[in-house]
Amino acid sequence: MRTRLLILIFLLVLLLAGGIGASAAWRAYTRPGPLTETVQIVIPRGGTERIAATLYDRGVIRDARTFAAAAWLTRDAGPLRAAEFAFPPAAPLSEVLRILRDGRPVQRRLTIAEGLTAHQIRALLERTEGLTGDMPAFDEGALLPETYAFEWGEARAAIIRRADAALDRALSEAWADRAPDLPLATPRDALILASIVERETGSPEERARVAGVFVNRLRRGMPLQSDPTVAYAATAGAPMDRPISRADLDRDHPFNTYRIRSLPPGPIASPGRAAIIATLRPEANDFLYFVADGTGGHAFARTLDEHNRNVARWREIERGGAATPAPAARSPSAPSGGRR
Repeated sequence: MRTRLLILIFLLVLLLAGGIGASAAWRAYTRPGPLTETVQIVIPRGGTERIAATLYDRGVIRDARTFAAAAWLTRDAGPLRAAEFAFPPAAPLSEVLRILRDGRPVQRRLTIAEGLTAHQIRALLERTEGLTGDMPAFDEGALLPETYAFEWGEARAAIIRRADAALDRALSEAWADRAPDLPLATPRDALILASIVERETGSPEERARVAGVFVNRLRRGMPLQSDPTVAYAATAGAPMDRPISRADLDRDHPFNTYRIRSLPPGPIASPGRAAIIATLRPEANDFLYFVADGTGGHAFARTLDEHNRNVARWREIERGGAATPAPAARSPSAPSGGRR
């Protein structure tokens, strides 16, 4: 009843102020607006006049004064909110006001891809439109790769807190359901190995098998010999724009798994949920080696002789230019991951 009264008052104001008929005033309130397609608009703080000017400039309303009058007369319906809203084509003034008061703000999406380093995630957060605030520090591998919804103006720190909490939950759940007798003493060990598995293969079908190879090597005290750890040692997580060199392989560095016979001291990237699960539920196999096979996957071997034959085939493919790149889920800097 109160809403009807307010609308009647609004029509009367239009009638007295503009000298127009009641039917014309009603049309001004309910007729389709000028928009021809849906638009997303960031509504600023600063009062009704500023909001009206923004809506008029973007073609949502026909007249700023009529909007301001309608907003004031219907003020008991709630305040006009500052946020990002989507306005549909031909939205009448009544619908525009409803959206500003009761509509759900636009939900933006930020995707942290599997296998990104902290360096790459920071760059992603910096360039994501709509996020605000300083960039808090976070450790390598501390954020779970996922798609996160956010609203315009949300703080980067809030996204980081959510991704950090999501990683803790995913790791705790997978650790509780881990296979028995793994050579991994703590959830952090699992996170470190999962980050290597993530960077080694872009094939979902291979994750558990690759994890099984690394578990076999850890049990035997063999070096993991993972090319992505060598790249990480060389660049500290920045993109690597050159092939791995012999000097890189021979470099004495705690992340160089050609030189150490254990896990590196920390993750080399952010592993996804699937890589974490695969690491803690690895395939039971007796493979000790793998190398790229030219199809985006890998050829696995139990013995060094068998592996050397696989490597020779891969070198032939490289020389002939017939190799197919691994799926783009990996960073462009990630090497192919062949054991030597």
